[in-house]
Amino acid sequence: MNIAHLKLFTRIAATNNISLAGKELGLSAAVASAHINKLEETLETQLLYRTTRKVALTEEGLAFLPHAESVLESVEVAKAAIGAGSHTPQGILRITAPASFGRMHIVPALVEFTQRYPALKIDLRLSDSIVDMVEGGFDVAIRNAALSDSSLIASKLASDTRILCASPEYIAKHGMPNSVEQLSAHPLINLTGIEHWVFEGATEHIKFKPIGGLQIDNGEAIRDACIRGMGITLCSMWCAYQALQEGKLVQVLKEVPLVNDTALWAVYPSSRMLAPKVRVFIDYLKAYIGDVPYWD
Repeated sequence: MNIAHLKLFTRIAATNNISLAGKELGLSAAVASAHINKLEETLETQLLYRTTRKVALTEEGLAFLPHAESVLESVEVAKAAIGAGSHTPQGILRITAPASFGRMHIVPALVEFTQRYPALKIDLRLSDSIVDMVEGGFDVAIRNAALSDSSLIASKLASDTRILCASPEYIAKHGMPNSVEQLSAHPLINLTGIEHWVFEGATEHIKFKPIGGLQIDNGEAIRDACIRGMGITLCSMWCAYQALQEGKLVQVLKEVPLVNDTALWAVYPSSRMLAPKVRVFIDYLKAYIGDVPYWD
């Protein structure tokens, strides 16, 4: 059985795309398709369903995948035993991340990462939409939302601490609210998709629904609107920390903290053997952020 054919098959399983998997391995779409045909002939079974848009594993393909991954892993271990082969992460690392977090934290982190691993090529896609990792062919996703897909594995990067904030100019003009109830008298800036601001109460959580005011679908945009004195907003510390340090924002209702049950995660498909390039990226990002995130 051809090892190159197995390697191609595992990449097709990861990307659901023969052309993309072949390109990663330096093969044309025609050659990649021919290799998979040969593997299926060798096994005397169909491993893939092919459509004009994408491919998917058959039941037999799904059953064969973990064995193919195990064989490839054993080959690498065998090479290492005699000092052969390269264990330097290489190839294309496809990452998807939320737009604001990606611009503020992933891009700066990549400066040293790309210097440390020059054989890796980075394909970073920034979007506030939750993309389908498998269909998009992504190796890892950075997310700060609850995981609804049980086929994904998540590694926690940091807690997503959130606070209320306003500009000093806004507070000087409108005053500082002293209770959750007083927020109703202020113009509010809310991130699209957040229905309630939930606070820690003495005996139970306090839910506050931000009504009216300004609603925006981007974290940096609500922070910037807040800096310009347009109202009070809920903002993640990773987004607001620089403005807080520079005195452009101040924390509101500090004595009534928000319930913080969200986190930032590095996510990858459970059906995929954790490639060295994914492992080193997640480990690097955790070290870069720190046990106590630098923005806290």
